[in-house]
Amino acid sequence: MSAATIVLMWEARAAEGRGGELLEWVRARSAGLARTPYRSELLRAPRDRVLVMTWWRDAAYGDDLPELPEPDAALITRPVHRWRFEAVD
Repeated sequence: MSAATIVLMWEARAAEGRGGELLEWVRARSAGLARTPYRSELLRAPRDRVLVMTWWRDAAYGDDLPELPEPDAALITRPVHRWRFEAVD
């Protein structure tokens, strides 16, 4: 695929009562990415779920782009879900 805008999605569910802690963990890790994305959004949902979306311009679908790591297992209820999309007009 040629260069495009690639969107990375990262979603985790916090362990019981640790939603605020997961949100702060994500904020800190997002600020420390190796590169700054063109755009990013941090969202939350019921059941202490946190979603991060980052947009990367002039990237190819398979490029090695900075992503958030997996949090400590005690902070989440299951492994992180990750998706990668290519923006279309």
